[in-house]
Amino acid sequence: MALEPPRIVASELRVSLSASGQRSWHFTRAFRIGRTEDCDISIKDDYVSRVHAEGVFEDGTWIIRDLNSSNGIYVEGQRVRQIAITKPLAIRLGVKGPEVSLEPQPQEQPKPAFAQIPAAQAGSESAVPVEMSSPKPGHPGGASGTVVRRYVDHYFSNQESNSPAGEHTMYVRRAFAEVQKKQKRIYVQIIALASALALFAGAYALYEHIQLAKQRVLAEDLFYAMKSLDLDIANLEKAVAESGKRQDTDTARQYSQRRREMQSAYDQYLASLHVYDRKMTERQRIILRIARIFGECELDMPPDFEAEVNKYIGYWQHSNRLTSAIRTAEQKGYPRTISQELLAQGLPPQFFYLALQESNFDPYTSGPMTRSGIAKGMWQFVPATAIKYGLRIGPLADVRRPDPNDERDHYEKATRAAALYLKDLYTTDAQASGILVMACYNWGENQVLPLVRSMPANPRERNFWRLLAHYRGRIPKETYDYVFYIFSAAVIGENPRMFGFDFDNPLADASHGDVGEVLPKP
Repeated sequence: MALEPPRIVASELRVSLSASGQRSWHFTRAFRIGRTEDCDISIKDDYVSRVHAEGVFEDGTWIIRDLNSSNGIYVEGQRVRQIAITKPLAIRLGVKGPEVSLEPQPQEQPKPAFAQIPAAQAGSESAVPVEMSSPKPGHPGGASGTVVRRYVDHYFSNQESNSPAGEHTMYVRRAFAEVQKKQKRIYVQIIALASALALFAGAYALYEHIQLAKQRVLAEDLFYAMKSLDLDIANLEKAVAESGKRQDTDTARQYSQRRREMQSAYDQYLASLHVYDRKMTERQRIILRIARIFGECELDMPPDFEAEVNKYIGYWQHSNRLTSAIRTAEQKGYPRTISQELLAQGLPPQFFYLALQESNFDPYTSGPMTRSGIAKGMWQFVPATAIKYGLRIGPLADVRRPDPNDERDHYEKATRAAALYLKDLYTTDAQASGILVMACYNWGENQVLPLVRSMPANPRERNFWRLLAHYRGRIPKETYDYVFYIFSAAVIGENPRMFGFDFDNPLADASHGDVGEVLPKP
């Protein structure tokens, strides 16, 4: 029997660009191709979009996917949305754009400790039988062994015609035959039982796998149903505030009770699926927990999300900005005031870190002049948004300096207005996604929400990850960085010393619930 070849795993992809002097790259994780410097492979060509395509390794196969580029991806003259790279392949970015070669790189698995020896072929020298040496006298296989052999031949030989036997010998032979039959029956029963147990174990493992998969789907469906209910509750709260009708109040109370029941069921699903498994590191648990607090499903996180968060944690670790801003906030009592205002609106207190990203907790800072005016204060309100949420604009609105008569510079009033603004963003097409809310706050809801509305109208399809998948090339880098800086700061804030920072959790006194709580809530 011939040896089987070693198993090949193409977990590395070689990418070559022939037009650039045979430049090549090797990737073992997701990468992007485009015209901007932010892409892993930057190609300066008019046929190439800012972010043209991405490569991902899924289910053991590399896939190249078009990211809604203007000129598309072509394989052998045909435009494709995506293609699996199972063998060396050339793609073209645009019908007349640059050609990119893609080649999976085989990696041999380690050889087994004991190699299988092939059977000898007929007629070869290795097929010649080796003669065993004769036993020595006195050895168990010697003279005494010859006597034992004679007894075996006499009593248990099947050639009875050549071995005359008396009555005693026949009894011995029959008894031995009966023992053999019983042993065979026992062996058959043991083998049958072992086969049945193995079959049962396999069937049970398959059944358990199917049940877990079903539970996971049910848990995801339940989570997004809760997100939809959050929007209904928020809109009912608005109706109650505007009308004060008893009927609206009772309906809102019923919805809230239903929401708590759904939350309890979802927590049970998480426990049965072992989502927060002991094998997880504390850092991984915190990242999942913060995603949940900001309204994202633990079971539906993108595969590269954790790595991206860790990258921005590294940026904070190489700067003194976070430590300096937190110390300033704690000295002036900002954490308690800000978290109370956020919780009063049913918002995660972790939006505290949005103010850090906006102003480093400086209540008198002013931004540059824009077409919407100068943003001012800790929460960087532009004039129109400040007026909408009840803040008075001072006479120095067009000057980049503090203004005692401008309520944007009064951090308590500005914090209250910011909490109301964030709450309103939660009730829009942002679908109760805290990360989409951050993007709206930075880039403007008039920029983000039209893109969101172009996607399927359900919470499962309307989150920051889907927005990136559809419109990565249109989202400013500033907004992308903004979201991940806030998220990573919130992760660090849960256990700063574990991440190497010399301060404690500034929100430790904020009652924002346990791992299983989804915010906002009524």
